Amino acid sequence: MPAARQPSTSAKLLYRPVGIVSSIAGGLLASMIFKQVWKRVSRGDNADPPTPLQSEYAFKEIMLAALLQGAIFAGVKALIQRQGAKGFQRVTGEWPGS
Repeated sequence: MPAARQPSTSAKLLYRPVGIVSSIAGGLLASMIFKQVWKRVSRGDNADPPTPLQSEYAFKEIMLAALLQGAIFAGVKALIQRQGAKGFQRVTGEWPGS
């Protein structure tokens, strides 16, 4: 495997706005995906996921919601960041991160 080159300072600076916008878009997308998944896996009429301070939910259900949300957010974040970096590299010829 060839050694990776360090990204130039200009590539890092140029990528920063792309990274910020993609992070915001990724967060919104992950939130929408989580809400749809939770509607399908939750029981009862309430389709909103429980929060840690809602005493009417069992601890197990709160933890399931938190773990599911974390997994979805992490997966979407990785996908968005990786594809954004690949697109940036196609346009500029430089990989934006190390």
